Amino acid sequence: MQRIHNVTQLADLDDDALARSYAYPRQLAGPWVRANFVSSIDGAFAVDGVSKGLGTEADHRVFHVLRELAEVIVVGAGTVRAENYGGAHSDPDRRRTHFQHGIGGSADGAPPPIAVVTASARLDPAAKLFTDAQTPPLIITTAHAATEQVEALRQAGAEVVVAGEAAITSQALVRVLADRGLQRVLCEGGPHLFGQLAEAGLVDELCLSTSPVLVGGAGGRISLSATGFDQPMTRKQLILAEDGTVLARWARR
Repeated sequence: MQRIHNVTQLADLDDDALARSYAYPRQLAGPWVRANFVSSIDGAFAVDGVSKGLGTEADHRVFHVLRELAEVIVVGAGTVRAENYGGAHSDPDRRRTHFQHGIGGSADGAPPPIAVVTASARLDPAAKLFTDAQTPPLIITTAHAATEQVEALRQAGAEVVVAGEAAITSQALVRVLADRGLQRVLCEGGPHLFGQLAEAGLVDELCLSTSPVLVGGAGGRISLSATGFDQPMTRKQLILAEDGTVLARWARR
């Protein structure tokens, strides 16, 4: 029988050990794009349109650690609306400690900004994304977005960047982050944004939590793209939780 290597029990990891297990590379020449998703055993990425229905205590724990380590959290506008996104909140001391150890975080302990990809900039300036954020969001949009809508988001405190005429390519998105020195990237979805990045060959790592449930229905999958692609991945680690949640980390070969 073949033994599976790099398998750990979540109960054996304290918060520091868990953060080290998800450390970003110490030396980066450009943005390292990590995606984080939760899915059911039968492949659903949402229940009733939102991912919260699949979340377990183990998944929530990893979710917060990944945010502690990231320099920016990238999300599509549809996910922001569906999940009612607010700003990231994290322990500043832990963020500073991660930074000092070279595995992520930030020098000043500030939470990472939420970077929203939206061709239209149609976001509500009164939403939690703007009113419940310690670090102002970064809105990445196009020249076709209405001027008054862009100005409303700026007035709400966001930094707005035009990264294309009518659409935002994956390369343009990553370039915006690189120009701001945001190298440790965490993509939280949705499937179209993740699929677009993966199709372009720009996803370095996938952290996938498999929730121990079957949900059925006609829900989609975590990755949706215009064309199919074949990206070999290597399993870097497998963490098992007592409730049956499987926490896998996959890296591009």
